Amino acid sequence: MAEKDKPWLFRTYAGHSTAEKSNALYRGNLAKGQTGLSVAFDLPTQTGYDSDHVLARGEVGKVGVPVCHLGDMRMLFDQIPLEQMNTSMTINATAPWLLSLYIAVAEEQGADVAKLQGTVQNDIIKEYLSRGTYICPPKPSLRMITDVAAYTAKNLPKWNPMNVCSYHLQEAGATPEQELAYALATGIAVLDDLRGKVEPQDFPAMVGRISFFVNAGIRFVTELCKMRAFTELWDEICRERYGIQEAKYRRFRYGVQVNSLGLTEQQPENNVYRILLEMLAVTLSKNARARAVQLPAWNEALGLPRPWDQQWSLRMQQIVAYETDLLEYGDLFDGNPVIAAKVEELKSGARAELATLDQMGGAIAAIEYMKSRLVESNAERLNRIEANETVVVGVNRWQQGEPSPLTAGDGGIMVVDPAVEQDQIARLDAWRQARDETAVEAALAALRDAAQQGRNVMPFSIAAAKAGATTGEWAAVMRQVHGEYRGPTGVSTSPSNRTEGLEPIREAVDAVSQRLGRRLKFLVGKPGLDGHSNGAEQIAFRARDCGMDITYEGIRLTPEQIVARAAEDGAHVVGLSILSGSHLPLIEDLMERMRAAGLAHVPVVVGGIIPDEDAARLLRMGVARVYTPKDFELNRIMMDIVALVEPEEAAA
Repeated sequence: MAEKDKPWLFRTYAGHSTAEKSNALYRGNLAKGQTGLSVAFDLPTQTGYDSDHVLARGEVGKVGVPVCHLGDMRMLFDQIPLEQMNTSMTINATAPWLLSLYIAVAEEQGADVAKLQGTVQNDIIKEYLSRGTYICPPKPSLRMITDVAAYTAKNLPKWNPMNVCSYHLQEAGATPEQELAYALATGIAVLDDLRGKVEPQDFPAMVGRISFFVNAGIRFVTELCKMRAFTELWDEICRERYGIQEAKYRRFRYGVQVNSLGLTEQQPENNVYRILLEMLAVTLSKNARARAVQLPAWNEALGLPRPWDQQWSLRMQQIVAYETDLLEYGDLFDGNPVIAAKVEELKSGARAELATLDQMGGAIAAIEYMKSRLVESNAERLNRIEANETVVVGVNRWQQGEPSPLTAGDGGIMVVDPAVEQDQIARLDAWRQARDETAVEAALAALRDAAQQGRNVMPFSIAAAKAGATTGEWAAVMRQVHGEYRGPTGVSTSPSNRTEGLEPIREAVDAVSQRLGRRLKFLVGKPGLDGHSNGAEQIAFRARDCGMDITYEGIRLTPEQIVARAAEDGAHVVGLSILSGSHLPLIEDLMERMRAAGLAHVPVVVGGIIPDEDAARLLRMGVARVYTPKDFELNRIMMDIVALVEPEEAAA
């Protein structure tokens, strides 16, 4: 019998609360048969703030683990031998810093740094387009990506210094052609910049170390063809643009997390089937098979999964790999005319989009264009669901069903204890008290000089990590040298021409605006550090097309800034979007500030992944309406907004 292929790496994307709790989770997952670690960091860590920063309030330990300094990183990997581990770190703006902390811990463990294996995501371009955890402007951010790559070329030859991440592009609405083109354009931008930083003879091996992180959606035949198109296009780019001769360096190496966007809050048990089908798209075709797979849990549309939920997703991978005969055969799709035709169609669409980006000067120059295209594509996707052209089982068809026993009792999700934040801040204070302040200041000054002079920041970041500097201090140096950046929102204020079906709402908006004596003013805000802006963008986009006067300034605003803007604009309604689970502390703060500013009469509506008991608390705080992913009919939300403004006028 022919020898079986080795399976892909089994990963679970995990991390929460504190380094100590996450360490216990990792050791448990490794014992269950997981073969690689995938670290989720919390939003303050991702956006370069310490746990005690004002913007970190309510966000500490929510969507990942807080890592403020070497002590946290030490605790995170306690009793896990890094030399033997393959560790993926989903980190972008602060990637040079987190990799520096990882290297420092590995050295403390006595590891041979040259043997370290793993990946830092380190893809800042998709942060401007979809995920929002950027810090600095695009050009210096690109330089930091290639600093990491050039440093690993010399010191960590087995490390993947960049993981081009198209995952969030699909979550932001990208079509398969856009996902292909925007991800490949990002890879090109990085390689073009890296060319000048490594010796010509080392360049092919560095091309071979660029990996990708993709998303597989529910249309699994299209997704399978997309993966084959990815492998063929990348091979073509490496050969034709960069002259890479060796086939092994042209290989499209990718890990995958299947689609979380399509997971439904309604009938959440159906998500198990969705996850399995999406996984088949990236494992069935041998020539385009993922190198690593992590699966979301069935309940991610409800909140944070528990260890049991993650175990269930891991078991799904193990059943496909070890109980089926999938790994015993060659590629099942070679020579299939249907697959070949679809792959060619996707490749030609992606090539056309790549040519457009090239004419604009590449990915960095085309950020604004790509962002607006994604917002439009996402609007079209939602329109198809609302119009029942795209069927989503349990959402717009077959909504009636038995109540799910899986969510009975404790609600079926994990809740992070709010005391975690204070606990983390206390440890951070103790760390600052115990370190050598002079050594920290000297290390940060050297880092600042290096960044200003355009030298590679990695050696200086590692020195700062060892001296005891914090995540917030490292990022503050980068902000000081390169400045802060606010990415494009992709939502222009002028209405699109897509107004069919909106006539009744437009008439209602006109009628209210006439009575108000000016256009109905709707302020859409994203408090906190959550950069998932798709929902806010789509609400702003639809409100604008319904004739409202919108203000949407993008992500990462403090409650204070939102309230000040509401007062300045004379907002009639304030809409808030939060997906990171920090809705209670942030909205409580905002509601108090609204009252203090004399804006208690302005209705506030909130959207996000909000459990029922939290929704009840928000309503008690004075929030007018709470929307969750099950409220997918945007037109109904628009009519609610009009109705919220209406009664005051009737009473006046």
